Amino acid sequence: MLKLTNLFLEEVKECHKRDKKLMEKLLSINEGKEVDFRVDGNGVVRYHGRVCVPDVPELRNMILEEGHRSGLSIHPGVTKMYQDLK
Repeated sequence: MLKLTNLFLEEVKECHKRDKKLMEKLLSINEGKEVDFRVDGNGVVRYHGRVCVPDVPELRNMILEEGHRSGLSIHPGVTKMYQDLK
């Protein structure tokens, strides 16, 4: 399992504020209406334990660039890359 850096999680947390849908989910979480979404100890919204990536183009581009730039990243096929990033 990929270990996320604190810097990345802080960036995600800040970008949550720019995503209207995630802010609505956060309100539902705080009201106890959500069971699938949670806020972790870092204040990051997660869905079934996975980090919710906000709909912020700069952040999504950063994630995709890192996935392509990583030394662990190879291109055996589109499906593998998609599954790795998912």
